Amino acid sequence: MTATIEQVKDLALGCGFSHVGVLDADTIRVRGEVRDACAVNKCNAYDANWACPPACGTLAECESKLRKFKKGILLQTTGTLEDSLDYESMEQIGLEHRQHLEAFTDKIREQYPSCLILGAGGCRRCEKCTWPDNPCRFPEKMVSSMEAFGMVVSDVCRDNDLPYYYGPGTLTYTGCVLLT
Repeated sequence: MTATIEQVKDLALGCGFSHVGVLDADTIRVRGEVRDACAVNKCNAYDANWACPPACGTLAECESKLRKFKKGILLQTTGTLEDSLDYESMEQIGLEHRQHLEAFTDKIREQYPSCLILGAGGCRRCEKCTWPDNPCRFPEKMVSSMEAFGMVVSDVCRDNDLPYYYGPGTLTYTGCVLLT
């Protein structure tokens, strides 16, 4: 028996996320300019990771994967910064978000084996990705980013009535899970 959306939300909160909200997959808009920004490679994951472009598929292939789903939840980790240059806290909040997402991924796939989990930034499950020479070691644990799938994260949050910004001195990382 699969979990209800409320049970999935409770599971996510139990994994440490700060905020969760219901996601209507029909609100997701895929935009080429978001995917094009991946090629600039600011995160150093472009063409270096199975979960990021080009390995995660073309934008059309990613959109096709998204359109198989109708519902899901948004997952957020929010933390505080001492100031706008508090890089150490930014890194720590990002690490916490990845840890929450990894714990959640391991649990949600028990209920929804075919769910699609998207995070913030590329997959970092392995210390060194096997791309492009060998297959992914853990395809069932791999997490692409919302941006790799062409999403403007702030728009997805807005269109699903979940804040994206929680005020001065805060930083929020956002991911989602799409369910069948």
